[in-house]
Amino acid sequence: MRKFIFNTSVLSAVFGAWSIIQTTRTGPRDWRLILMWLSWGATVAIAIGSAKKEADELRIEE
Repeated sequence: MRKFIFNTSVLSAVFGAWSIIQTTRTGPRDWRLILMWLSWGATVAIAIGSAKKEADELRIEE
């Protein structure tokens, strides 16, 4: 779990949701909002995948 909590790419992806949340609350609800949420989800998935791969590579080296 620590490998995800302290990974900078995961942290930036999670904190990047703040602007999307603000846009969802105040902005127009159209197709661009859906694309923003999809891209944010992809960003989080890629960040978690890269953190997992990095941790696995470190474990294999040891």
